[in-house]
Amino acid sequence: MLVSPQIFYKHCYGKYAIAAVNVFTMEQVLALFAAANKAQSPVIVQITPVARNYATPAMLMGMIQSAATVYREVLYAIHLDHGTEPHAFDAIENGYTSVMIDASHDPFEQNIIRTKTVVEKAHAKNIVVESELGVLSGVEDDLSIEDKDALYTNPKQAKEFVERTGCDSLAIAVGTSHGAYKFSGGKGLQFHILQKIQNALPGFPLVLHGSSLVDKNEVALINKYGGRLKDDASGVTDDELQKAIAYGICKVNIATDLRLLWTRVHREFFANSPELFDPVIPGKKYMEAYQEFICKRFDVLGSTGKSSIIKSSIQ
Repeated sequence: MLVSPQIFYKHCYGKYAIAAVNVFTMEQVLALFAAANKAQSPVIVQITPVARNYATPAMLMGMIQSAATVYREVLYAIHLDHGTEPHAFDAIENGYTSVMIDASHDPFEQNIIRTKTVVEKAHAKNIVVESELGVLSGVEDDLSIEDKDALYTNPKQAKEFVERTGCDSLAIAVGTSHGAYKFSGGKGLQFHILQKIQNALPGFPLVLHGSSLVDKNEVALINKYGGRLKDDASGVTDDELQKAIAYGICKVNIATDLRLLWTRVHREFFANSPELFDPVIPGKKYMEAYQEFICKRFDVLGSTGKSSIIKSSIQ
């Protein structure tokens, strides 16, 4: 069942969080729905501009709709991740339940203007909008506490931003990082800042981007089978994610972990079976590993078994 993320957020706030999972391929879409069906967990299916360029928006939507037909009991939303205005406007007209406008690299006032423009168009179609405030590219050890805090989302700005834009959820910079930055190590979540943001925006859904675990064992296996990834990876721990839920984190983005999983499965398979070349065999192995991994993420976030409860509240 396709639903708005707002329904998820109203139900989960302060109790558990929803996994928002980036998808690029058929194997990922099918395995994600299979895992959500098995765990009876709600899920947000995320599509990035890169994925849209890779597989085309029509193909991605077709795969998601087909998977929803195979697994009819799955409760899911379709979300545009890190879009610009053209991406968001297209998604608004083509079946997405939520869109993200990412103007976080712009000055504060320009971010407000761009976000508000998308909010107005989205809300006219009953589609919700996620925006982002605060950019963290790195933290120097010799900065003072005050200077370090200045590099994260400012709680007072967060309140003003939400009030002026009318956005429905907010991605914040409190210690996570996107993509490969994790491989230079991290500082962990800054809960004192997260608490201030929650105090400024009580009951408002907050979002953690860059929330993959980055399992050191997966990195080690990738390197064992020919990879050259740095081994000082540092993602977000399970304990941090669970603690963050109490501070209003409702949506947790996952992407890097699944790329690592794809790389490990395929490197290991072809290293051990160099005579094989059929993509179906490692594809099945990847889907099996994917389902196992995602089901564990549902457990960590506390969303396992929540679909039936949400359904009963909206029917």
